[in-house]
Amino acid sequence: MSEQLKVGLCGAGAMGSGIAQVAAQAGCTVVVYDTFAPSREKSESAIAKDLAKSVERGRLSADAAVAVRASLSWTGEVAGLAGCDLVIEAIIEQFDAKQGLFAQLEDLLAPDAVIASNTSSLPIGRLARGLKHPERFLGMHFFNPATVMKLVEVIPGPATPPELAARIAGIAKSWGKVAVPVADVPGFIVNRVARPFYGEGLRAWQEGVAPELIDHLVKAAVGFRMGPLELADMIGHDINFAVARSVWDSYFGQTRFTPQLVQAQLVDAGRLGRKSGRGVYDYSAGATPAAPAPVSAEPLAGAPLRPETPSPALAPWDVAGVSLRFTRGRTARAEAAEAGCPVALIDWFDGANARAAGFAASDESAAAVAAGVLAGWGLEPHRIADRPGLIVTRTLAQIANAAGDAVHEQVSDGEGIDNALRFGVNYPFGPVAWGARIGAAALVATLANIAAATGQPLYNPSEHWSAQL
Repeated sequence: MSEQLKVGLCGAGAMGSGIAQVAAQAGCTVVVYDTFAPSREKSESAIAKDLAKSVERGRLSADAAVAVRASLSWTGEVAGLAGCDLVIEAIIEQFDAKQGLFAQLEDLLAPDAVIASNTSSLPIGRLARGLKHPERFLGMHFFNPATVMKLVEVIPGPATPPELAARIAGIAKSWGKVAVPVADVPGFIVNRVARPFYGEGLRAWQEGVAPELIDHLVKAAVGFRMGPLELADMIGHDINFAVARSVWDSYFGQTRFTPQLVQAQLVDAGRLGRKSGRGVYDYSAGATPAAPAPVSAEPLAGAPLRPETPSPALAPWDVAGVSLRFTRGRTARAEAAEAGCPVALIDWFDGANARAAGFAASDESAAAVAAGVLAGWGLEPHRIADRPGLIVTRTLAQIANAAGDAVHEQVSDGEGIDNALRFGVNYPFGPVAWGARIGAAALVATLANIAAATGQPLYNPSEHWSAQL
């Protein structure tokens, strides 16, 4: 295929419009098909506004914006897609609706035209089952907003030739995207590997940890743009919980993807997040969640130097009679009983990039030492309930665990999974790279300790990480 394609988009919603704009800005002629006239009008207006904003900010010349707009057209008739080289479906996530559309497209398009689905949850193999020519069908999953997010998951179906998948990946790259080949599994990469991000935040909240503290540490200690609970509020708990159930059901109840009861309760109560005025947080007065106050502490004299690469594998420090260490998945009380002295556990933080860190302590003397050391390291100290793996370490370890499963099951390779999470949902680093950074041995030991302390098999270490010992 040439990059100078005629591209069809089915669906004039936010996703279809975004993909259409991306293709048009890459030099393609684009036709957007939607039977609902107000959707077409809204799509045209939204793209025009976005192009004008790009010109205003100097990202696009006025002439280029005019050319992009001229390359776009809208139609209410499927026949308007005739002559397209590539048609991308971005309609409602309903199997029957998609298959009905594909049947119309097959009768309309040339034999060598490619049909792609932007589905985020339906198996590509199932969607291809009723096609006359399944060999020209595959998944091409963009992320919202498509004009901003770089990732495209490219998912071949059972009949898709490897050369076609490679060709489509090349087209996505020519559009400025990061194309990652993905096996046709439930959730693909992102909706599968990212589940623990939400699950661990909800689990910690259900155990009584303040939601503001959970979200703040994930942002301030790690570098995520949003915490798991505020992000779930923004997405909508009805949508987020439906995805969690879908992934869990698709894997026949695999414990790694267990949905959280507290989220089901939010949905049942109508607390869906920002759109309903209340979710984990209350938005009724227009307020946004406030960051929690750190523990008041002065830098402690004689404290160890701030480590460049924090890891549970680092040896403990003896500070004023307290054993100070990074959490390795056990509680501070259990560590203190074994060590025979007070213990303070530091949650993971991203080296020199962090501005805050959490800690747990076996007693008040250990808490004072931890707070003073963190203050001396230039970090806001935040005390966390003494739970196995604390907050950040437990969350990142379980995301790395899910990523390890995906590598082991050949969903994609480690680089592909890291790219998917970085460019699909803005993770500050990839989970496979993070596991390698702290060390496979430390990760496996931490996960095994969390599994033993909680009695939950969902924390059992992935075979991918265990095989590296």
